[in-house]
Amino acid sequence: MFAIFAAGGTAFAQAPGGGRPPTPVTVVTLKEAEVTLTSILPGRVVASGVAIVRPQVDGIIVRRLFDEGAEVKLGDPLYRIDPASYEASVAAAKAAVAQAKATANQAEKEAARQERLQGRGVVSDQSLETAVATRDSAAAALQVAEAQLQSAQIDLQRTTVRAMLSGVIGRSLTTEGALVTSGQTDPLAVIRQLDPVLVDVTQSAAEMLKWRRGQTQAELANADPTVTLILADGSKYEKTGSLRAAEPHVNESTGVITLRLEFPNPDHLLLPGMYVQVEVPQAVAKNVVLVPQEGVTRDRRGRPIAYVVNADNVVEVRELSIMQARDNDWVVSEGLGDGDQIIVEGLQKIAPQAPVMPQERGAPPPAAPAAAKPAAQAAAGTAQAAPAPSAAKPAPAAAAKPAPEAAAKPAPAAPAKPASEAAAAAPADATQVAEETAPTRRRARPGGAKSTTPSN
Repeated sequence: MFAIFAAGGTAFAQAPGGGRPPTPVTVVTLKEAEVTLTSILPGRVVASGVAIVRPQVDGIIVRRLFDEGAEVKLGDPLYRIDPASYEASVAAAKAAVAQAKATANQAEKEAARQERLQGRGVVSDQSLETAVATRDSAAAALQVAEAQLQSAQIDLQRTTVRAMLSGVIGRSLTTEGALVTSGQTDPLAVIRQLDPVLVDVTQSAAEMLKWRRGQTQAELANADPTVTLILADGSKYEKTGSLRAAEPHVNESTGVITLRLEFPNPDHLLLPGMYVQVEVPQAVAKNVVLVPQEGVTRDRRGRPIAYVVNADNVVEVRELSIMQARDNDWVVSEGLGDGDQIIVEGLQKIAPQAPVMPQERGAPPPAAPAAAKPAAQAAAGTAQAAPAPSAAKPAPAAAAKPAPEAAAKPAPAAPAKPASEAAAAAPADATQVAEETAPTRRRARPGGAKSTTPSN
């Protein structure tokens, strides 16, 4: 009975035709598309504007008028220098202007009087010329005095250091009470304009030659010209940028050209000096497919291959030609085409030319076949019909030599028990039989005669 049960289980594991059943695998159906090929270029973020704050007059800083790290506008006051000496200079310049005006007015009147007298013939021409020269000299002196007054007023205004650029100001590099001088090398603070920001990247001179000859523009005629920024943590920046300028100089030691890109930065996520990578479009590939990376493996020679399900649901091996990676896919130009089903899950269970049962990734699983139900029911019925081990195997005492009455009249068959109950009762029956046969065996040993079963 056990042999029948094992044979039934083996028949159930095999396909109806006797062969190996198809292995279920997960596939992805590929589609051809046009893909913009890109290249990754390293770069650094640069502020679009930088203003270094330095004093333009000498003096002692009496007050700081901004919060460190805050945004400032053009013309906002930042520092205040002691204005006492400059206010005095302005007052002196105003007095000098008033004096020059008085002198100029007197010289103007004297020249006019000399002209009237010279017309009457009372004064000589020399006296008239002297009066005119004095008038002109006084007018020039007045202009000098007014210019000095303007210069003094400018110096007085410069005692309030103002922002010359709208942006974000950094920390203060000086303190209140510090003495500063005009044109000093040490800055008071630095203002950086962070929206937009610039990204300087390097590109090989050979690729730049293609760009300048127009080959790249022709290849990218139908592509998106914007560039994508990849941050230091590997995430992509949500804003796209564009090419702003290219430096007309090739680095002699590296043979690269510096490109300057511009990106909007309204949230100030990009900071100057940050290392980034820029994904720049290079060409457009036509009639290519995007293949999931989990479906591509390598052979012993390191060549990329993929397992494909053909029209007969048999596994085929394809050698691929990969152009580049794109997110979680490979851009494949040869080896796969439109409509191919590539295996992405279950690769460990398959081999070339093996039958498989493909299922599209993301699709609901197929219903169980109806032919499997009778086989399962037959296996269950076989398990229930199997006799208990204790009933199928007679007791050892009866096996030695049955009595005549027992041979003439067979004992009634014990009712079949479930397998679990029979297995539990088997150890108890064996122990009882061993205890009953033990005296008979001990009696048979001294005389050397065969043991017989006592009659009941």
